Parts: sequence; structure tokens; C-alpha cells
Amino acid sequence: MRAARVVRQLRRAGCVFAEDEARLLEQHAAETGEPLEPLVQRRCAGEPLEYIVGWAAFCGVRVAVSPGVFVPRRRTEFLARVAAIFARYSGADATVLDLCCGAGAITAVLQAEVPDIRLYAVDLDPAAVECARTNVGDDVHLFVGDLYEPLPAQLRGRVDVVVANAPYVPTEDIAAMPAEARDHEQRTALDGGADGTDVARRVFDGARHWLRPGGTAFVELSGSQAVALSPNLDADLDVCITESKAYAEIVLSATAPGGADAADREQAWDEVHALLQRPRPA
Repeated sequence: MRAARVVRQLRRAGCVFAEDEARLLEQHAAETGEPLEPLVQRRCAGEPLEYIVGWAAFCGVRVAVSPGVFVPRRRTEFLARVAAIFARYSGADATVLDLCCGAGAITAVLQAEVPDIRLYAVDLDPAAVECARTNVGDDVHLFVGDLYEPLPAQLRGRVDVVVANAPYVPTEDIAAMPAEARDHEQRTALDGGADGTDVARRVFDGARHWLRPGGTAFVELSGSQAVALSPNLDADLDVCITESKAYAEIVLSATAPGGADAADREQAWDEVHALLQRPRPA
């Protein structure tokens, strides 16, 4: 009976997945000894579920999330899986850079799925970087700063994969976002500028200098943003827009010219196309 009451409370508060959220809140209360009712009230007041229970599920990994840190979205799992595919085909000791890393969700997936790669992750928010450290430990090089700015100079021209879940909400649209994002997450993790592409554009502009020949940068965007931005990228970059209907996500990618691994890149794209044919895991 208590479970049914919690579901009703959550549903009245507008929680679309009330049954699932009720189960997670009850599980958290049982594991921690916290009383359930205050947890339910926090959720009904609009606090993100992930802040209340302290974690988010992402590609089968339980990612710790601290209050105020950007909550990884399920759709971004496609971006993470694509980055992992290209990291695997980049060979042993590949170097992968996760920009706007937030809680380190993408880095944690890369760490779990692609052993023996060198991982670097950057975020502007010191609290996010500390949260990422909780998730990925000391084997990842973590930096606080603006995109490429804090990275060691010796990485220039040597990065195999750049992946970025950069903020891409147009500034004027933030007011219309759900309160749990608008009122609880850092604005810098959401605001992509006037058309939402300011940070993504800077990621691709910098990628020209940091990618090795044949390396690829991947950024999550909306469909209209990807279409608008792609013609404005450096003419030397091989640009591609990939849409996953299963994940409801668009990824814009740009590959640096050159490199001796064209066959490996072709195999990686074949694996991405196979991923597009599969349903998203529950």
C-alpha cells in the first residue's frame, strides 16, 4: 500500500516514470536508513531523482552525481558508445579526450569498455571534476578549465578521439526547460549561447589542432543545430551527421585529414551503423 501511495504522490507531481522512481526511492531508503517520506517530498518539489539517490544509470554503469552537477541523460549513451567504438579501433594506447565531462559518465564508460587507453577529461565546473574523480579514480587525467585550455601542450596533434556532451540549449530556451534541470543544474552546463552551438563550435575549432591525422571529434547536438553548424566547420574536416532514433540523439562528427588507418575507421563506422539497427538497451 505504501508503494502505491508513493506512486500516486509522484504522479500528481508530474513524474512521468512514477513507478520506477518510487522503486528507486524505496530502495535508497532501505539501503541508507533514511525515512522515505522526506525523499518523496524532495522529488515532488522538483529536485532531480539522481541528486536524491546520489547516482544515475548510464550504459550499465552507476555514475555518482553530486547536487548541482549535470545529470547524464540516457540519450547521451549513444554518444558514449560511438566514442567507445572509435577508441577501440584507434589501437592500443589510444588517447581519448572527454570535454565538458560533467560527472564523468562518458569517461567511466570508456574506462570500462576500452582498456589500455589514455583518458583525459575536462570540465569548467570544479565540483563536476571532483564528482568525475569519484567515478573514474586516479587513472584518468582530470582538469578544471575551459575546453582545451588546461591540457598539456604535448597532447596537441596526438588525440585519437575527442568526445563532448557540450551544452547546446539556446539561451532563450533555458527558461522553458523542466524545473529539475533549470533550477538545479549549473547554467554553464546547459547554456549553448544564442543558437545553442557556441561551445560545440569551439570544440570543433580546437579539434583541428588537438586531433592526430585521422582522429575524430564527436559532439551531441540537435538535428537543426548539426545541419546549421556542419557547413561552417573547417573545410579540411570530414564532417558527418549521425542520427540514432533508438536513443533519440544526433551526433555531429568531424575527422581530421590524413592518417594511415582508413580501414580501421571504415570498420568503426560499420560498427556504428550496426549499433543504429539495434534497440536501446532497457
